[in-house]
Amino acid sequence: MSTRGEDVERQNSGPSRATMLAMNDVTTPLAVPADPAARIRAFLEHESVVWLATAGTGGRPSLVPVWFLWDGGAILVASKPGARKVRNIRSNSEVMLALGDADEDFDVGLVEAKAELVDIPTRALLSAGLHAKYGRRMAAIGLSPEEFATTYSQVVRIDPSNWLHWHGRTPRSTGRSVATRLIGRFGRLYRALGPSRTRVLTPAHA
Repeated sequence: MSTRGEDVERQNSGPSRATMLAMNDVTTPLAVPADPAARIRAFLEHESVVWLATAGTGGRPSLVPVWFLWDGGAILVASKPGARKVRNIRSNSEVMLALGDADEDFDVGLVEAKAELVDIPTRALLSAGLHAKYGRRMAAIGLSPEEFATTYSQVVRIDPSNWLHWHGRTPRSTGRSVATRLIGRFGRLYRALGPSRTRVLTPAHA
């Protein structure tokens, strides 16, 4: 049994040298791939969620996960018209996207982009492929296409301006499927929480 003093000393001692070396080993980037844009486009074709970062006039950042539709040239997002990200974009069109699952190798994509609030009905996005992509998820939470279109009525068009690929030191797992990554991700979550604490979380669109 440790004493309170020993506990405090351990808490104040900081990460061990081995931990710091491991962190540095993972996060040191390799050379940028020949065509980062092509690799990030592959993320956009297969990922179901992207992280959207915006900032208002005061500089306060906002980071939220969003559903999206990739049309081959732009990212289209349906949002609540009063959401913070919409207010931010109205005053500052510079945004950033993050895609992929870092896992152990930090194989992710970052996109600098310009966002625009466009006068496109959300129903058009649903018909163009958003419902085909997320219809089952909508049904699982009791959200009909009509309710989705009414609630998330502001369409945001995001045009990439710079592609920033990021990777750790391990070999790139080019053949790793989305399903494999999801199984690993939820397996780690289940082990971390334990059966008695695991529950379904419904993200709030912000």
